[in-house]
Amino acid sequence: MTNLEIVKSTYEGKSSEENGKNLAKHVAEDIQWTEAKGFPYAGTYTGLEEITKNVFSRLGSEWTHYQFTPKQYVADGDTVIAIGNYTGVYKNTGKGFEARVAHLWTLKDSKIIRFEQIVDSKTVTDAMTK
Repeated sequence: MTNLEIVKSTYEGKSSEENGKNLAKHVAEDIQWTEAKGFPYAGTYTGLEEITKNVFSRLGSEWTHYQFTPKQYVADGDTVIAIGNYTGVYKNTGKGFEARVAHLWTLKDSKIIRFEQIVDSKTVTDAMTK
């Protein structure tokens, strides 16, 4: 698989479970995952277990219909950028949001070694505020 195909496989599966399995299959053991400053889950997490605990589990338990919809990909060597929109409804407030986002992926030897989120965090935090 090309680096672009690897990244696409984490978004474009038939279900979020399939996307998660594809991510798990392609991440390096010591992947560095950075959620943007100002984002509710901000920080840098190392390894899939830490990412799952601090990001994916929280997204799954705190939001309804939370998803990233890719609109465009840019690939250059070991770098792949996915540009699109987040949408979802925060369970505690019932408020929905849409935010423009870019995901910067870095791969080495067909393994994802780094992920960085760039997002308009305000729209997300506004949905979380009563």
